[in-house]
Order: sequence, then C-alpha cells, then structure tokens
Amino acid sequence: MSRRTLICGSLAYDTIMVFPDRFASHILPGDTRVLSVSFQIAEMRREWGGCAGNIGYNLQALGGEPVVMATLGDDGSAYRERIAGLGMPCEGVRSVAGTFTAQAFIITDLDDNQITAFHPGAMNS
Repeated sequence: MSRRTLICGSLAYDTIMVFPDRFASHILPGDTRVLSVSFQIAEMRREWGGCAGNIGYNLQALGGEPVVMATLGDDGSAYRERIAGLGMPCEGVRSVAGTFTAQAFIITDLDDNQITAFHPGAMNS
C-alpha cells in the first residue's frame, strides 16, 4: 500500500536578515505618519521555505512519501533540484513563466521583532 501524500501549498525562498539593534530606537511612535527607514543588517541567509516545501521536507524525514503540488517562477530551478535531490517527485510542481518564485524577506531585531515583506509571485497562478 502506497503512503504517498499530496501536499498542496507554497514553495518560497526565505531571506532572513538580522538587524543588530532595536527597531524601537529608529522608529519613533509619533513620527510614523511618513515612514522611510533603512537598516544595515549584520547577517543574512537564504532558506528553503513555503508551507508545501516545509511540510514535504519534514514528512519525507519521518519516512512518508510526499508529493508537493506548488508553483515556481523563472528563478525556481534550484528549488526544483532540491526537491528532486531529496527524493521527492516533482510531478506536481509547475513553473510559471514570467514570474518570480514566492519570496519572503524578514528582518529581525535584537528584541525578536520582525519586519516582513512577502511577494507571492508564481503562487498567484
């Protein structure tokens, strides 16, 4: 009996950055009517993200047989290679031409506050 499990959701690149200070020192509560800030970050890393990607990865690690159903953009070849390299089938992964793969950009400060920007990209298809 097959243990294949269909996982529908997102595949995304997560760019995680650490700001070595506190946002509260730079964003003043009375001055948020017009907000324009720039933070110099101390470290940055890129992770494999997205709900379907994370669930599929963990189910595979537990001995399951995930089949991911999601979309990737023109920049998604590395993610497709990762899925195949983990031994998961790519039959449910579709590439959407002219789009980016979904991406999250997360800046975390010393108090664990976060500022996040998310672009759904190919997920919209």
